[in-house]
Amino acid sequence: MTGPSDAHGTRSFLVIGDTNLARHVCASLHEGGHGVQHLIDPRDEELRAAMTARPQGVAVLLHDDVAALRYALAIAHISARVPIIVTIFDRTVADELLRLLPQCDVTSLGELVAPALAGPCVDASFAALRHGGRGAQAVRVVGGGLQAEPWRPRRASARSRLRRLAGQLRPHDAGTRIMLAGMAGMIAVLAGDWAWLLALGHPPAEAFFEAARVVTTVGPAAAPHHSALYQVVSGAFMLGTVGFSAMFTAGLVDRMLGPRLVGLIGPRTVPRFGHVIVVGIGQVGLRLCHELQRLGVPVVGVERDPDAPNVRIARSHGIPVVAGHGGDRAVLERLHLGQAAALAAVGSDDLDNIAVAITAQGVSRETRVVLRAGEHEAIAETRSLLPLGTIRDVTSLAAAYVLARLLGRPATGVAAHRHRVFVETPEDGFAPWPLAAREGCCQVGVPVTV
Repeated sequence: MTGPSDAHGTRSFLVIGDTNLARHVCASLHEGGHGVQHLIDPRDEELRAAMTARPQGVAVLLHDDVAALRYALAIAHISARVPIIVTIFDRTVADELLRLLPQCDVTSLGELVAPALAGPCVDASFAALRHGGRGAQAVRVVGGGLQAEPWRPRRASARSRLRRLAGQLRPHDAGTRIMLAGMAGMIAVLAGDWAWLLALGHPPAEAFFEAARVVTTVGPAAAPHHSALYQVVSGAFMLGTVGFSAMFTAGLVDRMLGPRLVGLIGPRTVPRFGHVIVVGIGQVGLRLCHELQRLGVPVVGVERDPDAPNVRIARSHGIPVVAGHGGDRAVLERLHLGQAAALAAVGSDDLDNIAVAITAQGVSRETRVVLRAGEHEAIAETRSLLPLGTIRDVTSLAAAYVLARLLGRPATGVAAHRHRVFVETPEDGFAPWPLAAREGCCQVGVPVTV
């Protein structure tokens, strides 16, 4: 199964990797009549022996960037002219590899499938949505096929701006709630004492100075000259401020020492309307968040492990991330799922994604759900998942791109529509690309690491 209008005939290829993507590529090449060597974790002598067969292309499809870099360098050392396709997530490592080995095509699973996931998150009629050198483009269904056209986001209305403003200073964790409660208490004491002194005829500056002394528990400068009622109330204010300042300090320390995944003010605050909730900040989830952010779509991530490596990267890109389980109803309600444009369940486990989708529909049936599949063959192909939302088989999408590049097609992107995968080329636009089931892989008897 070589893809549309492939005229290169039967060739031989080398596939390296213990991933579902590697199995899918191997199975499709094998079904297309090509010779395939699929090595799981080859040693140097095994790699050198495999390269003696002079493959027309090599695909290094691993989850480990360091291992992928090592294999690519070793292959280029053995054969300097063989085309190599490598999946590397880290952008710095990918750029360095391209500099060292210009014959390499370096990409990542998240980079390939992010537009196909972003499309239905923004509009149910979009097969893909991407931000490229020519601006944002939406891929729509036209006459049974797919076609890219320019896209511009809607301008924010006055109501949406007010909602964004209202989202500032909204706590999303216990430490921040304690800090803001303590700060609110101290401000209330300051404002109340200042207003009382103004009513008693004190000048505004003097009243503010006296109120500040009460908040700092120093006491009013002219306490003997005040009424007994004011002295009692100001004393109560000072005792209350002791508790408020303790709460504020405790919350501030917790926030300073914690990961600070969500901002109190600015772009990293959690959006409340028209946003996309991305559950699972792995390679795919992080790329999806970044793509939506570039398109101007408000986004918030959900990750159960606040210390996950990609959470730190998301923070550096200004993407708010809430620590929690995406299948927790309370978490989705706190993120205003009912007012969200869509929820994307893109974790690495298909079963977890299904659980998140079911919970999301229980919280808000009107919110669109985009479901990542592809790690489990039966789940990716079953039609019973259709009521859960829009399904994107990310493994098939990435496999189609890798196959096209291996077979010499200048693929520039991939998209999906109604369980069909499309590969984009400069000459033909989007064309359907058939794929084989992973059971056809020559390493089918070897367990796969998901």
